[in-house]
Formats: sequence, structure tokens, C-alpha cells
Amino acid sequence: MEIEYRSSRIRKVCTNAHEAELKHGIKMAALIHQRIDEISASPSIEILVQYRIGRCHPLKGPRKEQYAMDLVQPYRLIFEKRSSRIEVARIMEIVDYH
Repeated sequence: MEIEYRSSRIRKVCTNAHEAELKHGIKMAALIHQRIDEISASPSIEILVQYRIGRCHPLKGPRKEQYAMDLVQPYRLIFEKRSSRIEVARIMEIVDYH
């Protein structure tokens, strides 16, 4: 699956290990990059949800078009599905939405 990013700031964190470590710490940086690898290796978001990869799950309420994957508790990697011929996941943010 292809990946897009909502902003250049989130792209830096998700694609540069040093940036992720500076902003979130070593453990969180490792999980962020693991989740990005899992998303890019998956053929579809439905597979991520079906097999609970990274505890991937659809969100409800005002975030109903988005999905979340676990990071270091209570943080989540939030992304949404983009429509095109090839499925694209758009990374939105790293947040504690609880």
C-alpha cells in the first residue's frame, strides 16, 4: 500500500528515525517505524483491521473515516483511507485521543 502524509512534520517523524527519536523517544520511534512498515507491506487497510495488525481498528464519532494503530500507551498512529486505483493510507497524526 502507498503512504501519504498530512504534513511535512509528520512525514519527517515517520520517515526519519533520528527525528522520531528526538520528538518521541527511542521506544516510540521504533514503534512508529514498525507501524509505517506494516502499513506499507499490507495490500489493504481491511487486511490490517481483519488481522488486528498493530491492533488496527476503525474509529467512531468525529473520527469515523479514520483508523488507529497502537503505539506506546496511550498514543496512536492515526490514518485514513484515500480512494484511488491503488489503495493509499494517509498518515494524519500521532496523538492520545482518549
